[in-house]
Amino acid sequence: VQLQASGGGLVQAGGSLRLSCAASGRTNVISWFRQTPGKERELVAGITNSRATTYANSAKGRFTISRDNAKNTVYLEMNSLKPEDTAVYYCAARPSAVTVISWSASAYGAWGQGTLVTVSS
Repeated sequence: VQLQASGGGLVQAGGSLRLSCAASGRTNVISWFRQTPGKERELVAGITNSRATTYANSAKGRFTISRDNAKNTVYLEMNSLKPEDTAVYYCAARPSAVTVISWSASAYGAWGQGTLVTVSS
């Protein structure tokens, strides 16, 4: 499966953005990771085909992950953005037979190209 991430941009602190991850085919587990220079990719949120979700503590209460299976698209709605949310955001998919969200980037075999989110103070 191929993934196409979009929706990043520049926003002021307190603002909102919605990221989209369009898949070329059916998927099961899709997660959003983010990465800043010199750091490893960290899970932000994940969702299964049955819409079970997992959030990083930093995302809880501010971010919402959702999916439209008819469009093979997963969304990440980000509200109350903070400067520390600045990063490149990647969507990633686990093999279609896998139904569990993993916190480890190495568990994901397909990655989108990344979209930059910049939050100004």
